[in-house]
Order: sequence, then C-alpha cells, then structure tokens
Amino acid sequence: MIREKKKIFALSGSTRKNAANHSLLTAIAHMTADDLEISIYGSIADLPHFDPDRNLENVPGIVRDFREQINKSDGVIICTPEYAHGVPGSLKNAIDWTVSSSDFYHKPTVLITASSDGRYGHQSLLETLRVIEAKDVEQLQLLIQFVKTKVDGSGGIIDEGTREDIKQLMGNFIRCLS
Repeated sequence: MIREKKKIFALSGSTRKNAANHSLLTAIAHMTADDLEISIYGSIADLPHFDPDRNLENVPGIVRDFREQINKSDGVIICTPEYAHGVPGSLKNAIDWTVSSSDFYHKPTVLITASSDGRYGHQSLLETLRVIEAKDVEQLQLLIQFVKTKVDGSGGIIDEGTREDIKQLMGNFIRCLS
C-alpha cells in the first residue's frame, strides 16, 4: 500500500534570496521527502501591507492565493530569522492576513527560529501562533542560534547537533500529522 504524502506549506521569514532560512527549508524538504511534500512559498515580500478593510472583502488576489495554499496544506513550517529582537515585519504582515480567516486554526505548525540570537523573536512569534491557535506549536518549535555556522549556502546542514534536532522535530511533526 502506497502512503500518500502529507502536503506542507513552508514559509521563510526572510526576504533575502540566499538566506539561511531558505537553506534550512530546502534541507528539511530533502530530509523528509519520503513522508512530506513540502511547498516553499515564493516570497512574503510580495504580499501587500495588511489592510483590515480588505481582509474579508475585496481581498487582494495574492493574499487569497496565500491563504488557499495554507488551507490546502496538512501542516505548516515557518523558518525565520529574528530582526531587531523581534519578528521580521514581512512575516508578521503575512500572518496578519490570516488572523480573521483562521487559516492556522488547529493546523499543525512547526516554528524554527534560525538567527544569530533569536530568543526574542522566537518567543514573540510563538505567542502569535498561540493566539491564532496553530496546533501543536508548543512541541513543534526549535531555536537555532548562530545559524550561519550551522548551514551552508547550498542547503546543507553542516552541524551534526542541528541536523539531529531537526530530524527529531520533523519526526514529531510527522506524528502530529497522522
């Protein structure tokens, strides 16, 4: 019997082309290819600024597509840097577009903060994910500090401890999806 792969929506909190967060998502997609079909979202920088007057009616097409991709997925992976001890503005903007539409509601969500420090941004985003009721986020989180010493530019995880932490995290995620 062939098992159907779970569809996962992956979102990088970085708008940089060659960001470590993109490399991590690529590495995770390769590591979990037998179980998960991971689709990495193009760029959160393309989303317009959140506008509460257009949140439920006259929603921009790109936002409708963004929400639809989340809704069609079985789970979500967010991999983000910290910026000025907080959540990068583009990522917060993207999540703001999902609040009233409940796109994350009870959807298993992995949070990986991969940055130089990351503690402050991680806690802030973790609280946002709790508020929007992302599922299992308490047990599906990982803080990777000094990330540039742990990944290379080609999507490889060069630190064995980080690789093991990610394997364990993704194993937990796969179990949450079942």
